[in-house]
Amino acid sequence: MAKLYPDAASALNGLVDDGMTLAVGGFGLCGIPEALIDALKGTGKSALTIISNNCGVDDFGLGQLLHTRQISKMISSYVGGNKEFERQYLSGELQLEFTPQGTLAEKLRAGGAGIPAFYTRTGYGTLVAEGKETREFDGEWYVMERSLTADVALIKGARADKAGNLMFNKTARNFNPAAAKAGRVCVAEVEEIVEIGELSADEIHLPGIYVQRLVLNSNPEKRIEVRTVRN
Repeated sequence: MAKLYPDAASALNGLVDDGMTLAVGGFGLCGIPEALIDALKGTGKSALTIISNNCGVDDFGLGQLLHTRQISKMISSYVGGNKEFERQYLSGELQLEFTPQGTLAEKLRAGGAGIPAFYTRTGYGTLVAEGKETREFDGEWYVMERSLTADVALIKGARADKAGNLMFNKTARNFNPAAAKAGRVCVAEVEEIVEIGELSADEIHLPGIYVQRLVLNSNPEKRIEVRTVRN
């Protein structure tokens, strides 16, 4: 099956609809699928639930979709850095499922592995645990958390072959592999595409079986991924 699409808009064609849940990779502005987010904005689809560590900034990344009122709910671990996010949440326009960062990562990992729920000590005795099942193991109390899955995953990689096998660039890997595995369909944006066989098996961070569509973005803006060295 051919996985390579000519552009981000084509890669999303027929995939996204109103009311869907999307898992989007990235941490802050590091490792975000910039072109795919722009293409998602271009679909005009609304009432979206977005699972992502955060929601970008006001004018970049997922933050753009707040201004166009396309997001109705965020499942996130960090909500700072975005004034429109704050405004919409405090005014009741945006739903928020606030989740500890490690718990969010595990929710996605478990969802991708077919595990419906798990127990964690994180959040016990806090607002995070309200309304959730708790259980004692070996003298410690745990909160049961449901895993997360998504209709579509949008992720960002550094290199891929035409079979969709992916490499990530250092810490830009972050939530991307977990998001990919949690999505029913995964669309990957990468900076370089090579022929099948050019990537060593030891170089592959995400096997192509998890990637259904692939798009090249060879010149991303990457506002935050800057190498800084001493003089």
